[in-house]
Amino acid sequence: MDKTPKSLRLQIGLFGRTNVGKSSFLNMVAGQEVAITSTVPGTTTDVVEKTMELLPLGPVVFLDTAGFNDLSTLAQLRMEKTKKVFNRADVILLVVEANIWNEYEEDILSQAEKNRIPVIIAVNKIDLKIPDNAFIERIKEKTKNFFLCSSTELKNRDDYVDDLKRCLMETCPDDFLNPPALIGDLLPSGGLAILIVPIDLEAPKGRIILPQVQTIRDALDNDAACLIVKEREYAHLLDNLKSPPDIVVCDSQVVLKMMADTPKNIKSTTFSILFARYKSSLVEAVRNVLVIDNLKPGDKVLIAEACSHHPVEDDIGRVKIPRWLRQYVGGDLKIDTCAGRDYPDNLKDYKLIIHCGGCMLTRREVLVRFRQGKEGSVPITNYGVCISFLQGVLERALSPFPAALDVFREGK
Repeated sequence: MDKTPKSLRLQIGLFGRTNVGKSSFLNMVAGQEVAITSTVPGTTTDVVEKTMELLPLGPVVFLDTAGFNDLSTLAQLRMEKTKKVFNRADVILLVVEANIWNEYEEDILSQAEKNRIPVIIAVNKIDLKIPDNAFIERIKEKTKNFFLCSSTELKNRDDYVDDLKRCLMETCPDDFLNPPALIGDLLPSGGLAILIVPIDLEAPKGRIILPQVQTIRDALDNDAACLIVKEREYAHLLDNLKSPPDIVVCDSQVVLKMMADTPKNIKSTTFSILFARYKSSLVEAVRNVLVIDNLKPGDKVLIAEACSHHPVEDDIGRVKIPRWLRQYVGGDLKIDTCAGRDYPDNLKDYKLIIHCGGCMLTRREVLVRFRQGKEGSVPITNYGVCISFLQGVLERALSPFPAALDVFREGK
């Protein structure tokens, strides 16, 4: 509760050949031993995550991957996990050795270019070998953001870390330095948002879930106020206000009650719809939800969740949305579920993908999933958009978002 969530941190993918010193580089930057180091190739067997504050840049998470030329027994499984980092990383940090550049490094640059990810190159182990001029010129052809270092020369650690920070500031995506608003742009300075927060059984005891916490913080960051209330007390609270709120936001599961209790002149939406705009493209999610009208019994639908929580008895993704879909379609559907960062390769088998708000994923990860759906001609929408559509209140839930509302009206 006192740390920035990983999904809001700059994601730095740490890549390179086996035994090039990636893990020792990570330990040097962190100032502590967070990754096992060894001269034995393949020591890093999985993606190692290390969160830290890298001032003045802010909160980051390093993703230390298995070596790209890992030839060990579990190499294939390791490489599959390593390549998935390309869907997550905001910046690629490629660690190389002086005067060594071959197909492994080219493969990483190719993957980064394909995914439109900026690359920083760290030439490591300069205590053992100084790169020649020809190698430096070759690096400059690849990227202007590179530096020389030795992850074992801790006396020069501050200089190396400063070089890394400089490169990160120059390559850092704009939406990290200037993140899009979650709700702040929908509120005037000094405005008021009412947030209807059911006590979610899946939230840890004594806490409310992450999307609600982030919405509160974004409103406060934009000089607005929040009133927090459960769905049962909402109508009474609203009646006792001297002036109407600027917006009302609720959990998607209580959207029908919220709409019934809210005067039509008050803009209203759901947390998940806010996240559809914040993490991906609300317009695309709205356009794609209209596919539900064309679903037929027997069609396959994928429910994609960003977190791997233990499902409760009336779970939204595994129970409620499937039930509402089948009622709407008027027959049985073949519904699969994936959770966490596991995402199936057979997307073309599905008529529709319904994704959660994505609070546990970065914006890049959710956008990549939208792109993968588009490449496979599979429409992808969002929990909140889908639920409001199935409940018949999507048009009203889009009242704060004119562009998405126009798309919905044109589509219907």
